[in-house]
Formats: sequence, C-alpha cells, structure tokens
Amino acid sequence: MSSSRGSSAMQRRFVLLALSLLLISWGGSVQAQVVPAVISFGDSTIDVGNNNYLPGAVFKANYAPYGKNFRRHKATGRFSDGKIVTDVTSESLGFEGYAPPYLSPQASGKNLLAGANFGSAASSYDDDTAAMYDAITLSQQLKYYKEYQAKLAAVAGRRGARSILADALYVVSTGTGDFLQNYYHNASLSARYDVNRYCDHLVRIFSGFTDELYKLGARRIGVTSMPPLGCLPAAIRLYGKGRSGCVRRLNGDAETFNRKLNATVEALVKRHDGLKVAVFDIYTPLRELSEKPAAQGFSEARKTCCRTGKAGTRVYLCDPATAVGMCRNASSYVYFDGVHPSEAANLVIAESMVSAGIDLLT
Repeated sequence: MSSSRGSSAMQRRFVLLALSLLLISWGGSVQAQVVPAVISFGDSTIDVGNNNYLPGAVFKANYAPYGKNFRRHKATGRFSDGKIVTDVTSESLGFEGYAPPYLSPQASGKNLLAGANFGSAASSYDDDTAAMYDAITLSQQLKYYKEYQAKLAAVAGRRGARSILADALYVVSTGTGDFLQNYYHNASLSARYDVNRYCDHLVRIFSGFTDELYKLGARRIGVTSMPPLGCLPAAIRLYGKGRSGCVRRLNGDAETFNRKLNATVEALVKRHDGLKVAVFDIYTPLRELSEKPAAQGFSEARKTCCRTGKAGTRVYLCDPATAVGMCRNASSYVYFDGVHPSEAANLVIAESMVSAGIDLLT
C-alpha cells in the first residue's frame, strides 16, 4: 500500500470512529445498526441485481469479470469488480449484509426488515431515459416502494413498519444516464432544452420524487451529486475529440446540475417539517481520483480495468466477449469499466457519503 493510499485509509477510519462514537453516545455498541434499514433508488451506481430479472434490460452486469472481487468471486449484477458505494455505506452503518434487489426472490420475509434496493441500471430522473433501455423508471421504483411498505407491514406489523420507514436511510443515486445516454445524443431533446433548462427539468423531478417519499414517511434522504461526467472513460472516448484529459464541457454540465441540486435540497428541507436531506458529493472525490490518481495510491484513471466494447452501449460496459480481458490488479484502477469505479475507488467515494450521512443521523 502506498503512503497516499494509507493516508486515505486513515481518513476513512476517522469517519468510522465518528460513527462509533455516535453509537456509543446513544448507549449502543459499535456492532449495532445506526439505522434500521437502507432503502435505495436509482441507476447502475446502486443496482445490485434488479436488471438481472428484466429480460429486455439493455444494461446488465451478470457476467464475468463483474464481481471478480466480490463474495464468491461471482457476478451479482453490481457494476464493479466488488463492492459499490452503498455496500460500503451499509457496512459503515453496522449492517452485516445488504438489502437484496427488490425483484429477486430474496426480497421477502425477514430480509425486508433491513431495507430494499430498487436501483436499475440505465434508470434516471427522467422516465423517458429509462424507458429507452428497458430499465425500471424512477416512477415505477416509487410504486415498488409502496408495494414494499405493504410487505414490510405484513412482517413487522403496521406500527413496526412505520417506525422502520421513518428512521431508515433513503439513498437516491441517479442522473448520469440523463446526460450520457440521452441528452448528449438526442438532437430533439437538446434542441428543446439548453443545459441550464435541462438541469432545471431534472431537479424538478427530484424535488417531486422527494415530496412523494416524504408523504410516504421518509425523513432521512441522501442524494448523490452528479459525478464528473467529463472524466468518465466512456465520455472521454465519445466526446473527448481524441484528447485523453477530462472533457471540460461535460464537467461544467455536472457542476451546473449540482448547484441546482444543492439549492433544491435547501428548499425541500425548509418546506417539510422534520425532513433531513444531505447531498452526497461524489463529484469532488471522483474528479480528484480521475485527475490525480497517484495522490490516492492509484496508477490508472484513463484506461479501464476490463476491456469495454467498441460500439453502441458496449462502450460503457465490460465486453462479455472478452471476459478474461481484465487487468491484474483492479485496486490500482480508478474505473472498472467505462463509467463505473472499481471497488477501491468506491471505498474512497463512500467516505464522502458516510461523512455527509452523519448529519442525517444527528
């Protein structure tokens, strides 16, 4: 381990220590769960296998080399070589396991007590984006959540279910697809909206989604910022015009969205009594990793660990035709495929989520 990677690990330990002290102040133990459940909505950044159960879904991670460094070294539907950020966050919050994909047979009985994961690769804020790739739209994810509430009540009782839902941590992580898989190559859409107005459109959807979650009992919500779109390897390949550096224009679009997201979150908190919303900043840590990987102990931020496809949607994902074409050490790569970080990078990104999440728990 390099000194930089060691320093980063030390910072993460300080964050976990803060969580432990918070638990102790509540009279608990460091093994206890800080929240009763984690409930996730969004896209491939948090999909743990829902798309495996969608026959027509364009984006899936149910084949090698995905999952190479995860439990049993098998693909689960996670878009990484190992853990994704919500896995790390759940562990930091005291969970011994992870909420199963909602569409799987495992999402039943007592397994529902720890939460639910509705994430679907290629889902986005705008349902039109998700529909293009046969993903679970955000609107449908909300319908599944209502269904989950009824199932949870059957297991925990109505009073117990209300308590779990009120104290749970809700995570919303989506939006990348609205740009990379829709806006940037949809001439009619980009003609109808300039970037500023398109960002307004997306944050309005998030605001309405949060309003609905609040009505349904959610009180602690964490939403991820837009990542540095211009630093994703697939984006550099598609829009970099032959250059190897981050695409400034795309990063500027992400920054515009993030400013509007922050303002929207402030308005939501003022509008709803008892609501806590935190923005999980993934833009800053991922951009720093992309532009200065060596500072965090990584050696590669432009190439991907797995071999991606050459055309269409395959530029984003590992090419199943070259399943053995994987780097020797995924932990030295920032990106596992064209848009998704490696487990090692996810550990760094999760630090930001856990730090922001502390504000939701106090």
